[in-house]
Amino acid sequence: MAAPQLHSDHPGLKIIAEVTAIFAAGFASEDALAQVVGVLRRGLALRRCRLWRRHPTGDGFTPVTMPGDEAALIGFAAPVAEWIEQGPRWETSTAGALLRLPLLHETTTLGLLEAIVPEGRFQGVAHDVLVVVAQILAPVIAGTELSQDLASEVALRTREMDAQRGFAAKIIDSLPVGLYVIDRSYRIRAWNRKREAGTQGVTREEAVGQEIFDVLDRQPRGLLKREFDRVFDSGEIQQMEMESQASGGKRYYRITKIPMRQDSDDISHVITIGEDVTEWRDAQHRLAEAEKLAAVGQLAAGVMHEINNPLATILACSEALALRNEELPPGPRQHAEEYLRIIDTEVQRCRRIVDGLLDFSRPKTGEKRLVDLNALLEQTLFLLKHHDRFKRLALVRELTPGLRHLRADPERLIQSFMALMLNAMDAMDSRGVLTVRTGRSPDRDDEIVVELIDTGTGITADDIPKIFEPFFTTKPPGRGTGLGLSICYGIITDHRGRIDVASQVGVGSTFKVYLPVE
Repeated sequence: MAAPQLHSDHPGLKIIAEVTAIFAAGFASEDALAQVVGVLRRGLALRRCRLWRRHPTGDGFTPVTMPGDEAALIGFAAPVAEWIEQGPRWETSTAGALLRLPLLHETTTLGLLEAIVPEGRFQGVAHDVLVVVAQILAPVIAGTELSQDLASEVALRTREMDAQRGFAAKIIDSLPVGLYVIDRSYRIRAWNRKREAGTQGVTREEAVGQEIFDVLDRQPRGLLKREFDRVFDSGEIQQMEMESQASGGKRYYRITKIPMRQDSDDISHVITIGEDVTEWRDAQHRLAEAEKLAAVGQLAAGVMHEINNPLATILACSEALALRNEELPPGPRQHAEEYLRIIDTEVQRCRRIVDGLLDFSRPKTGEKRLVDLNALLEQTLFLLKHHDRFKRLALVRELTPGLRHLRADPERLIQSFMALMLNAMDAMDSRGVLTVRTGRSPDRDDEIVVELIDTGTGITADDIPKIFEPFFTTKPPGRGTGLGLSICYGIITDHRGRIDVASQVGVGSTFKVYLPVE
């Protein structure tokens, strides 16, 4: 629609109309103010026209003027603040009338309009026009500054919100768990970096916006949908554990589904967190084993002390009978001697079992000192090299030189290493390859590790959790008491170490002993 036209030829009205047309967009930009100064200078034939605008920092005034005006020169200064304090001024001079009009909006000083009006019959008209234009400029400049302040505030708040969103995203990406979020239509709305490195390796760009069933296509669609619907319907956190072999080895994951309410009481999203709890489960298992072995040890200590007394009585009676054996005729004497030998052998075997149990429950404590792990293993191998069955094994040494020393009781560590090596020898039936390897722990700088690798029959997955229990053995009767690995476990634990076992039936076993170093 065209703007209405003026019917009057009054020059002042035309100039005011031009000024208001410049501000039709509603903003007093630098370009718009420069246009206003040009219209006033040209339309009123002013010898000078300057608009002094308050600097955004509030500590001075910036001139808006025509090219060539000395006020635009660097270093030019004017006491604008004093002029504003003086209020409106109209002073006559030989060059014309000097007019200064402060630009005020409510109680705020925004600037000053300065002009030199030439003498003549239009001097009064020029004065009135400048007064009206000053009254127009003040609210327009105030509105522009307010808009700029609001725009700056919005921009600042936007930057803060973006920074907060970015910070929250960084936190989510830094979590050591896989996390994703779906909405009511089962579409993915968030997918963190840990999730990208998951078993399916789907990037965030590929996942966000897709249906969860299309991304997690290895899981049954119906089952996955029921799990999400249960959270949407009940509003309760759902948690489960699952086993996965997608990465090659067996891993355990704890999956937690959490309801999320975005704008109301209704559940709008479901957050799913997947945490690898394999190491945690292993630690819990080791802790349970340690507690069980400690309980067995305490029980053994009490029971074995009670057994020792009747064993001593039986042995004393056996010795007394042996002394009276000479009084028997030759035939009965021979039978009696055989029975007495059996009694003595079995009593001694019982005593060895008792001593072993006592060693397990209350390990002997010797003096601990700094020792070289490789040297201890060499001593152990030296003690075993004359063993008949050990001679038939192929031995491979892979001892890493320069390992840090550990504080230990050398005799007890040799005892534990010997138990592990004899166990490997029995598993291989005296034929096979035994590898003895040392090195730094791949997980911790303050540990070293001993690996004993055999090519024996291996241990079943069901038996591995039991091998350190007292009296547990897979050897045939008469080939052991089942206390060797139990005592070994107690010695390593007393040295603040741990033992990990990996085995495959028909291939062999690997015992890893981790020990802390100084």
